Amino acid sequence: MELVTHKKLKSGRLMPWGKGTVVSGAKGFVFLCGNTATADDYDATDKKGGFVGDAAAQWHAILANIKSDLEELGSSLEYLIRLTIFVKGPFPNGGVLSSPHYRLDVMDEFFAEHCPKHCSNNNPPPSEVIGVAALAQPDIVVEIVAVAALPD
Repeated sequence: MELVTHKKLKSGRLMPWGKGTVVSGAKGFVFLCGNTATADDYDATDKKGGFVGDAAAQWHAILANIKSDLEELGSSLEYLIRLTIFVKGPFPNGGVLSSPHYRLDVMDEFFAEHCPKHCSNNNPPPSEVIGVAALAQPDIVVEIVAVAALPD
């Protein structure tokens, strides 16, 4: 299997997300559901428990969930094709979401440790950030959907 993520350039500057990923020879794909950062005590049936910390903490927890889910389903972060990131607004003053580089700050830190292939200055998967008015629960500020290839 081969994955080639093409770099996105704007006026000769490298953008911190990929233009697109061409996949050949994969035996299939993994389409993950939207991942949120539920705390260990969360119970979806009666909505008890909560969500992990602030936006940065939620983002890290979600990426860890995605890593775990991909590995459980026979893939890995190395085979990421695309990320869709939903962020609840309005964006606060202060904290990770108020930084113009919040996506890079959080994702680069995570990928540097778990899959350096996808750091923003290297080979990040294509992604988009979509601002939304609300997510499924009031405490959720980030939700991420991932698509990955299944290696042959």
